[in-house]
Amino acid sequence: MSAGISTKKTQPDRQASIASALRTVSTSQGGLEALVKALQDGLASPFAEAVETISGISGRVIVTGVGKSGHIGSKIAATLASTGTPAFFVHPSEANHGDLGMIAADDAIIALSWSGETAELKGIIAYSRRFSIPLIAVTAGQKSALAREADVVLLLPRVAEACPHGLAPTTSTLLQLVVGDALAIALLEARGFTPDHFRTFHPGGQLGANLTKIRDIMHTGDKLPLVQAGTGMRDAILEMSGKGFGCVAIVSDDGALAGIITDGDIRRKIGSDLLAMNVDQVMTTQPKAIGPEMLAATALQILNSSAITTLMVVENDRPVGLVHLHDLLRIGAA
Repeated sequence: MSAGISTKKTQPDRQASIASALRTVSTSQGGLEALVKALQDGLASPFAEAVETISGISGRVIVTGVGKSGHIGSKIAATLASTGTPAFFVHPSEANHGDLGMIAADDAIIALSWSGETAELKGIIAYSRRFSIPLIAVTAGQKSALAREADVVLLLPRVAEACPHGLAPTTSTLLQLVVGDALAIALLEARGFTPDHFRTFHPGGQLGANLTKIRDIMHTGDKLPLVQAGTGMRDAILEMSGKGFGCVAIVSDDGALAGIITDGDIRRKIGSDLLAMNVDQVMTTQPKAIGPEMLAATALQILNSSAITTLMVVENDRPVGLVHLHDLLRIGAA
């Protein structure tokens, strides 16, 4: 039990909790607005210089910081690494006890410190100066020791913390996080990082599944339920039942996708002389279709928004595959 801190439990006031949350969010919003103004003014040139500096190295980005800044630094390093900029986090205290050897001359360092006077950073700052390793400071301390030594200073606006005592890092760490994200995305865009690259770094879980291309999971060849335009409904139903996808695609004489019939269409026609009809009389023309290079996440969004379970895959207007909602569930995209 901590001395002087009451452990008596009291029932929180719901309205007071909501009011507190609104104040915190409002304070955070004000901090972000101040950051936007800074990026439109004095922070713009240093930010561009930081992107150029990182783009110009052949090594990795070393992110460092202490306390809450350190936690934010770990997240920034992870975001950089996952978006194509090799990076990792080095704790300043561990750096002072041997981990400086992890930092090479072809690396760059991003050091986070709101005050810029964090004592634990002295060793890594001195190391960067000794071996001419580019040092990028993320700080609100314009005249701080960190800012004086850095090659590039990303000077954050002085903003109020959401903490009512002005002590717990809240708005300040939010600004650090946003600047780190902004660097990662600017670097991603500068190098032309694509969803394919992203998938390489995220092969597992739902994110990896969502980045799967339809070409990799679609049904092709003899598995496709296809009939020619003008085919009688009896034969179309046999083709639909035999392939088991609950639909049959209709192709024109030149092989282009002309329409689709689903089991729902057939149910709606029950009571009419369905078997005397041909597919042209029943099919839905201009069915929703996708290309084989589309991502699974996009296909899932189309299925959900259209309240359907199957999409035809076309190339040059010709059906080359089919993807079912179950295929997306199977790979974990949904």
